[in-house]
Amino acid sequence: MGIGPRAAARQACALFLLAGLLGFAGIANDPGNAGRLLVVAGCDFVLALAALAVPWERTGPNAPALLGLFGFAVLGLSTWSFGGIAAGTGPFLVLLYAWAALHFSRWILLAYILPATAAYLVPLILTHQPPMVVSSAFIFMPIAVAVALLIEAQARHLRDDRARLARIEQWRSAMVNTLAHDVRSPLSTVRMTLEELKESATGHEERMVDAALRQTARVFRLADGLLDMQRIDSTGHLKLDRRRQPARLLVQDALAYVRTDRELVVEVPGDLMVCVDKQRFEQVLINLVGNALRYGKPPVVICMARDGGMDRLEVRDHGPGIPDELRTTLFGQFAVGGPEGVGLGLWIVRQLAVAHGGDAVAEARDPGVAMVITFPSAQPG
Repeated sequence: MGIGPRAAARQACALFLLAGLLGFAGIANDPGNAGRLLVVAGCDFVLALAALAVPWERTGPNAPALLGLFGFAVLGLSTWSFGGIAAGTGPFLVLLYAWAALHFSRWILLAYILPATAAYLVPLILTHQPPMVVSSAFIFMPIAVAVALLIEAQARHLRDDRARLARIEQWRSAMVNTLAHDVRSPLSTVRMTLEELKESATGHEERMVDAALRQTARVFRLADGLLDMQRIDSTGHLKLDRRRQPARLLVQDALAYVRTDRELVVEVPGDLMVCVDKQRFEQVLINLVGNALRYGKPPVVICMARDGGMDRLEVRDHGPGIPDELRTTLFGQFAVGGPEGVGLGLWIVRQLAVAHGGDAVAEARDPGVAMVITFPSAQPG
């Protein structure tokens, strides 16, 4: 499939090749007309070659419509070669009209009416078909045109939708980039101010400044996450700084950014080493723990363990769980798990897991739900 003159020409080439092969096959059924059928098949192959060889991308968008005109002429020749029997050529006329409907405007379809009708009707007259057979053109052609117009309307609707989505994506991309960059500029000033305040702060004030600095760093990471989303969308790849690190320390560092009075349980072996990008790992864990605290019930349990050649991170809550039909789409882009969600967090989590060579899934528990992230195990060393 595809759009544009080149795609239209490729599809026309396939149609003409099929017609030519069927012309050759028709010789076995009607050897008396072998010469005519060879001419018809040769014409079909010439049209197929023209459709393939001409640089249609350098022509206007409607230039391949000329192939349809020549195609109708060959169909008329084919009907005449078969002695006025249109049972085989009629369907190809409909196929040509359908092909044109997928690629060209309704005005071209309407312009096709006269040559298409002539291609169907003239061979019937030349072969002296009965009036009832000749009059069938006035039933067949309106049906063919109506079908083509319906296809054209649907194809036009799909093209308009695609163009509208492209404009929306362009606007969204610009908005995400602008938002991410604009957020970072004032945050830099806030961070510098907090760092200066920390130098003279003591006791409780120092702890408050430290908390503010951690949250400022968190917002910086959120801005980076927006840029990550844009990079993942546009290229499908994300650069990672993967290093072999102790899993328990990674979890503890990530949880330092989580402020809650609800119970968190950490079950991570002290000797477990993982090979991950520290910043991305923290981004994943903070997102999952935040969701568990927001939508689930305590305790929230964070587990890590080795499972074959993969390391497994599990964040489980003890809430009501998630219905099966939602659990399968939870990590999709713009899938939301609650009225306050925006549908990006879990999608980014899964993209980060995939970038590490793993995956992200939601598994049912009784009670609650577990968000499970897997990634390749760290090699000893």
